[in-house]
Amino acid sequence: MSAIEKLPLAALPDNGLLRFLTCGSVDDGKSTLIGRLLFDSKTILADTLHAMQRTSEKRGLDVVDLSLLTDGLQAEREQGITIDVAYRYFTTGTRKYIIADAPGHEQYTRNMVTAASTADLAIILIDARKGVLAQTRRHSYLAHLLGIPRVVVAVNKMDLVDYSVEVFERIKADYLAFAGKLGINELRFMPMSALRGDMIVDRGDRLPWYDGPTLFEMLETTPAIHGAHAEKFRFPVQYVCRPQDSSNPELHDYRGFMGRVESGELAIGDAVTVLPSGLETRVKDIQVLGESLPGAVAEQSVTILLDDEIDISRGDMIVKTGELPQVSKKIEAMLCWLSELPLDPRRKYLIRHTTRDSKAMLAGIAFRVDINSMEQQPAERLAMNDIARVSFKLAQPIFADSYADSRGTGAFIVIDESSNNTVGAGMIV
Repeated sequence: MSAIEKLPLAALPDNGLLRFLTCGSVDDGKSTLIGRLLFDSKTILADTLHAMQRTSEKRGLDVVDLSLLTDGLQAEREQGITIDVAYRYFTTGTRKYIIADAPGHEQYTRNMVTAASTADLAIILIDARKGVLAQTRRHSYLAHLLGIPRVVVAVNKMDLVDYSVEVFERIKADYLAFAGKLGINELRFMPMSALRGDMIVDRGDRLPWYDGPTLFEMLETTPAIHGAHAEKFRFPVQYVCRPQDSSNPELHDYRGFMGRVESGELAIGDAVTVLPSGLETRVKDIQVLGESLPGAVAEQSVTILLDDEIDISRGDMIVKTGELPQVSKKIEAMLCWLSELPLDPRRKYLIRHTTRDSKAMLAGIAFRVDINSMEQQPAERLAMNDIARVSFKLAQPIFADSYADSRGTGAFIVIDESSNNTVGAGMIV
C-alpha cells in the first residue's frame, strides 16, 4: 500500500496549490522522477500507462520508461532528452500540483527560466555517479535568482552507486560549498532512485541510513509562495469593460476594470490609488462573471468597479492607498539573455512590464556573472544564456517593486521590436 492510500482522504485539509520545478543537467532523471511520482501516486490514467508500456516494449525495455510521460515532443522521444518545458497537473486529495519539467541542455536554459518564474519550489537533480556539474550550478543560480524560496537537492540514481552514504555525503559537501556563495536559505538534501522508486512516494528498504521525509511527504507540507508573507496589493489593468447593451439600463453606466491580482488582497470599500494619475477612490464592487465577491486575492482574475469616474486604460495599475510602488523611467535589474543574437547596446528594445509596454535603451552593463566561479566579470555585450546586472532607460514610466518583494511587478521581459521575439527576462533589484 502506497503512502497516499494510507491517508484518510475524507479528513484531510486542503493545502492549496503548489508549483514546483525539476531541473539539473542532462540525463539526471528529471522526467523519470516526475513519471515515478505520478505512477506511485496512482495519478496516471490507464490508457496513458498502456501507451507507455507499448512504447517501452518497442524499445526493448523490460520496465516502463516513465520519462515518456513528460517527453511529449517527437524529437524528445527520439533523442531521449527534454527540449521544451513539460507541465503536468495532479492532485493527491490534500493539495493540487503543477509540475514543470525543465530541459537539462545548456542551449535550452531559456526554457528553464520560464518555468522557474512561477515555481514555489525547485528540485535540483544530481546524478550520483557524476556529482555537481556546470549545469547543476547554472540551474541552481537561476532558481535562486528567480526567487524560488525553497530548493531540494535530489541525489538521484543511488541504485547505480550501491546506495552509498559516502557518495551522498560527498555530493552534499560539494553542493554546500557552491550554495554558500549564493545565499540559498531553505535547502534540503535527499537521496533517491527515481527508476526504482526509493524515497519518491514510498521509502523503500534500500536507504535505511536516511531518516528524512520522502519527496512526497515534503511536497505535501511545503507552503505555497503567496502564503509565506504579507504582500502589497498590485492590480495591473488589462481591459476596461464597457458593455455595449443599450437594452439593459443596468449596464448603461457600467465601467469595470479587468485584470489579474498579481499580489496582495483587496476588499470592497478599500481605498485605492490609480497609477500613473495618482487619483484616489474606493472600491465599489469586485466581480467575477457578473457575480459580486467580498474580496479578491493573489492570482485571481476579477473585475473591479470604483466609486468615482477615473480615466483608466490598459497598462495602468490599481494599488492600495499608502502602498505605492516605485514609479520610474530607469530600472536596475538582473537580466537573463535568451536570444541567439547578442544584446546590442545601440539598439532600441521593448520592455513589457505587467500589462504596460515601453520603448527602452540599454543604459549600461555593470557585470556579467560567471556561473562556474560566481565571479562578476566586465562585459560590453551579452550572448545567449548570459546573466548580467544591467540598467535600462525607458520612454514611459513603469510601476515596479523589487523582484524580492513581488515576482509579478518585479519582473519584465525584453522584446525585439523587429521580430517580436522575447529576447530577455529581467528581475528588478
